[in-house]
Amino acid sequence: MSTTIPTLLSPTLSFKPAFPSTQFQPFRTQVRRKLVGFSVKSPTFPLGRILALNDKGSNGDVLTGLDEAEKEARGNSTMPERFRYLTKEVPSPPVRWPWLVVVAFLIYAWRAVLFELSNWKNAALAIARFIGYLFKYAFAIVYHFIGSPITFSIRCMEDLFYTVRAFYSWIIGNAPVPDLTLIIVLASIVLAIGEATVPNCINNQPYVLTVSGLIGYAAVRGYISEPLFWTLLLGVYAFSKFLKKRDDVSAAMPVAAVLAGVGEPWVRVLVIISYTALAIYQYSKMPSEGKEAGEDETSEMRLPIPLLLAAFAIGLRVAAKWAGYRHLTWMIV
Repeated sequence: MSTTIPTLLSPTLSFKPAFPSTQFQPFRTQVRRKLVGFSVKSPTFPLGRILALNDKGSNGDVLTGLDEAEKEARGNSTMPERFRYLTKEVPSPPVRWPWLVVVAFLIYAWRAVLFELSNWKNAALAIARFIGYLFKYAFAIVYHFIGSPITFSIRCMEDLFYTVRAFYSWIIGNAPVPDLTLIIVLASIVLAIGEATVPNCINNQPYVLTVSGLIGYAAVRGYISEPLFWTLLLGVYAFSKFLKKRDDVSAAMPVAAVLAGVGEPWVRVLVIISYTALAIYQYSKMPSEGKEAGEDETSEMRLPIPLLLAAFAIGLRVAAKWAGYRHLTWMIV
């Protein structure tokens, strides 16, 4: 009757004996050779662990079984306790050289990206320059046909701008406030006489009054000569009398207002007296029905443009002087 020694390791473990086993050797010799051929190397499970790691459906059951078998084998091992730490697997040092390859690839890729971006930038700038050249060529073609009218319009706008600025500077610096005030008073007297004789005569001819005021301003500033001044005033009277078919008081009112405003002192007195006599004579010839109808038709009178501009010039001059005095006072204080 043969006696068998129970195995000390898990059936899943395998080791290579130092000597081949023989069935005909005595029991002691076999046990001794088995002990002599026992390897100190820790058992490994490469295939089982790989299969266990690759088995995703088992939820780690196989790996758990392998770990328990390894613990059981180590617990039942005859190796002394002081040597068991030698059977532990030494962690391999981390491999860092693949990172160098990755870094080199990233550097090369980033260089390629920057190169492509520079190419796109140059291409975009070239396209923008080409479009700019097209616009310039189209503008040159258009300007070839309508360049002269555009240039003339720009010059007219420039001349108008400088004229307005010079006029404003003259008003601020040299506007004669007493003379303008006297012009407004005398012209208002003439207009009041004409409005009292023929109601709404001012509202019926605003453009004629404006043209008359411009003629008087041009004569005062020396832009036109005196014979031309008298000729233009005669033309204004003829336009109102014969073309517009107005009465004598209404036709003579613009001319009388201009002469009373810008004429010599004796001309002013003569014009006011003559126009007053003409208004009285015409009013006396008018029937009573016409007088009452004229009074009923009287509406709100609109201020003539020349008188409005004169009042505006007086206001600017006074405001500029006041601001200058205030500025000097502030500097002195």
